[in-house]
Amino acid sequence: MNSYIIIMLRILKRSILSLSILLLSLVHFDALAQSTKIRGQVIDSETKQALPFVNIAFKGTTIGTTSDFDGKYFLETRTPGDSLHISFVGYKEQSFAIEKGKFRTLNVELVSETVDLKEIIVVPGENPAHILLRKIIANKKKNNPARFKSYQAETYTKMEMDLNNIKDNFKDKKIMRQFQFIFDYMDTSVVTGKPYLPIFITESLSDYHYQSKPRIEREIIKASQMSGIKDNASLAQFTGQLHQNVNIYKNFIDLFDMGFVSPIADAGLRYYKYYLTDSTYRDGNWCYHMSFKPKRKQEPTFVGDFWVADTTFAIQNMQMRIAKDVNLNWVKDLVSTNEYQKLNDTTWFLKKQNLFVDFMLSEKDSTKQMGFFGRKTISYKDVKVNIPLKEEIIKLDNNVIVNDNALLQPKEYWDNARPFKLSEREAGIYSMVDSIQNVPLYKNIIDVITTFVTGYYVKGNFEYGPYYKMYSFNEIEGNRFMFGGRTSNAFSTKIMLNGHLAYGTKDQKLKYGLGFLYMINKLPRETFGIQYKHDIQQLGKSPNAFTEGNILASLLKRNPNNKLTMLNQLEAHYEKEWFQGFSNTIKFRYRDIKPTEFVPFNAPGLNGPTHVSRIKSSEIELRTRWTKNEKVVMGEFERVHLGGPVPIVNLYLTMGIKDLLKADDEYYKIDLSVEHTLELPPLGNLYYLIRAGKLFGKVPYPLLHLHEGNETYAFDPYAFNMMNYYEFASDQYVSLAVEHHFNGLILNRIPLFRKLKWRTVVSGKGLIGKLSSKNNGSLAGTEAKMFFPQGLSDVSKPYFETSIGIENIFKFIRIDAMWRLNHLDDNPYQDFQDFGIRAMLQVTF
Repeated sequence: MNSYIIIMLRILKRSILSLSILLLSLVHFDALAQSTKIRGQVIDSETKQALPFVNIAFKGTTIGTTSDFDGKYFLETRTPGDSLHISFVGYKEQSFAIEKGKFRTLNVELVSETVDLKEIIVVPGENPAHILLRKIIANKKKNNPARFKSYQAETYTKMEMDLNNIKDNFKDKKIMRQFQFIFDYMDTSVVTGKPYLPIFITESLSDYHYQSKPRIEREIIKASQMSGIKDNASLAQFTGQLHQNVNIYKNFIDLFDMGFVSPIADAGLRYYKYYLTDSTYRDGNWCYHMSFKPKRKQEPTFVGDFWVADTTFAIQNMQMRIAKDVNLNWVKDLVSTNEYQKLNDTTWFLKKQNLFVDFMLSEKDSTKQMGFFGRKTISYKDVKVNIPLKEEIIKLDNNVIVNDNALLQPKEYWDNARPFKLSEREAGIYSMVDSIQNVPLYKNIIDVITTFVTGYYVKGNFEYGPYYKMYSFNEIEGNRFMFGGRTSNAFSTKIMLNGHLAYGTKDQKLKYGLGFLYMINKLPRETFGIQYKHDIQQLGKSPNAFTEGNILASLLKRNPNNKLTMLNQLEAHYEKEWFQGFSNTIKFRYRDIKPTEFVPFNAPGLNGPTHVSRIKSSEIELRTRWTKNEKVVMGEFERVHLGGPVPIVNLYLTMGIKDLLKADDEYYKIDLSVEHTLELPPLGNLYYLIRAGKLFGKVPYPLLHLHEGNETYAFDPYAFNMMNYYEFASDQYVSLAVEHHFNGLILNRIPLFRKLKWRTVVSGKGLIGKLSSKNNGSLAGTEAKMFFPQGLSDVSKPYFETSIGIENIFKFIRIDAMWRLNHLDDNPYQDFQDFGIRAMLQVTF
């Protein structure tokens, strides 16, 4: 998912006001309250046909636009003229008086006039717009801001969220009676014409530093404030990470995990039609005006226009709007505006960037349902290029640094720092949001939403849950009941205690767990924690699998859920993030594993197999994690990694210590993984995961690498979905998982599927491993420490499975048809299928 949207959705979850209103509606970063806003359509007075490329400008200013291919236009500015001037070749000019600081819909009918023209001789030749485009492309490299070895600037970032399409009957609902005061902040969007209510606003002022080789990005936030959220440095940091620009000089622009074709892409002529519509002086530069629109339906393209400077062929201003029929979820409309400033005769740099998004939850008539707007605005000033970064900037241990006083800056500071003055309505959002938090109804709504999203019900200093583990069932425990919870942020933001109790009606045994996590330092992250549990566990599951006790694991099982083992486990860890993207975690782990009738422990003996009552192990594990420029969203204790442009590398070094806490075995393990998603527009994106590992020593089979199976109908990206638990084990192995999402590239070309907006996805997984004779408990006369249970073997013959699927079914569902390609006849003890259907729920754009 695109980082900007993910971060805003995270903020939405954290913003009490945003959540409460969204629930009430059952479902901008938009226009400013005191701005002058005008929108409308220009048509021919006789034919009533829409007129594209009509010039519309505030008289006496350089602020203006042109009508699009449907004759529609919109303008918004804080510094308008007194009248709006409209002109078009072959039509009489018109002017209209403008009331400043107001919204107005102005539809115009132009009257044609007779113009005497001399004879024109048309000479066949190339479209002049194509000639100009080629010159723009030829000069892209020297005009791309990313070409600089380094640059620094002061940036002002403003974001806003608004609930839109609020009708009078919604205001009059009984549930809204306690919230009537918020409707004083209603406004109208100039882009869509929808009424909206601001519900969230955040601002930050930063010093931004960039170096290309080696790539370094540092943002020092000098001031930050957010409505409804007080003293939250984490959110200040992550809103600061929204510096990812819509770089029009790249061939593809990444929005919502989709590569949109830039209007000035090298292959632009394959995707767009171009029209040269005007030329004039703008800010002392002779400029050409071009409009563009897609050649085909449903491709990730834009419609819009731009001004380009003569001689340098640098873009001066570009406005892009996504094509109406793009295969994109949740987004009804998107407008990106990029304005550039001239630093010297040959150098242009971003001056201001706006991103407007109209989010809708369904495809129904958008004029009748509620949704929300989002807008991000970034302004740049005091830009300096090709000046080496200072050593103290390079040595900062995080990409985004929040100054100690950033959240404490007074109103006077903000009034002087902003590139413009906030209107009364904008400034009032802060107090409005704070006021709504005192409404009793609001608190009840937040309890419901928080419980649904997190799985925990928060009450004072404690969070009860997770609710999806309160009841489940399996063949070992029968009906399982669990009660658990953890301390809330109200208890502490430095330490979180947790625990649970569980009981099975079949085995009639009590299980439990207890632990804590202590936050030594938040940025960079440094934690310490201890966790103990006496409970059942599925060995050989993937990190993405349903955890034990999850009701979904019970409901979606495809085999009897009887391969669980009883485990006593003590874990203590210390985690240290040295700088953003590089961290170490050292962990001590003690395990006492007991067998069951389905997973027996039998060792070779003089008179046959000898029953083993338990396996004890003590190990120290050192994890090293590395990546670069990763996007991360973090709460008080938990964090979500959103990936980045560089693969994520994990290295695990494990040492088993014999006799420590009566452990039985000495061994050493090394495991390495490399994981990444490659953006390959227009072909979609390719995800891959490479893993390899080796164990040194002689161990019982539960301590080998039990390859990750999946015995549910849920698709698991990190498991072999056609493989069972306890099917393959190795003491050295290599595996590869590849998954390609076509993002509609194929089905968009088939009329029926184009309307459904389904998308194809294909995947393949392979595994090869080896078992040394000292660890192979499946061999007759084995020298291994323990016999393998029936059905467990090595994987010296490679294992392969593949799938083809359809995703984006009803926007949430993915269904894969999966094939197991080999190991079909050589294991009579495993109940497997060579074909299966797997499904998963996912939220993607």
